[in-house]
Amino acid sequence: MVHFTCDLCGKDLTSSGERRYVVKIEAFPGFDPTEIKEDDLDDDPMEAVAQILKRDETLVSEFEAEAPKGFRFDLCPSCREKFLRDPLGRDAVRSFDFSKN
Repeated sequence: MVHFTCDLCGKDLTSSGERRYVVKIEAFPGFDPTEIKEDDLDDDPMEAVAQILKRDETLVSEFEAEAPKGFRFDLCPSCREKFLRDPLGRDAVRSFDFSKN
């Protein structure tokens, strides 16, 4: 039998019979392809296209070097609600109240 626990609070989800929620997060670099305009092709179209393709190959290789990273979490109903209210954990960061020494 497969055993599931909440990845946030540690609650046993297998024996409790509570519904289990799966959260999947994927982090990858954004990529916006270069736009070719008519003015870019006026001087020497073949040379300009070659330079753009060479530049884009560099961008693509940099993009591929930063491989996407995926995460998968099992959450109980209570932790799912907490996650949906604050998916980036901003409230937890703001909750620290340091004294002014």
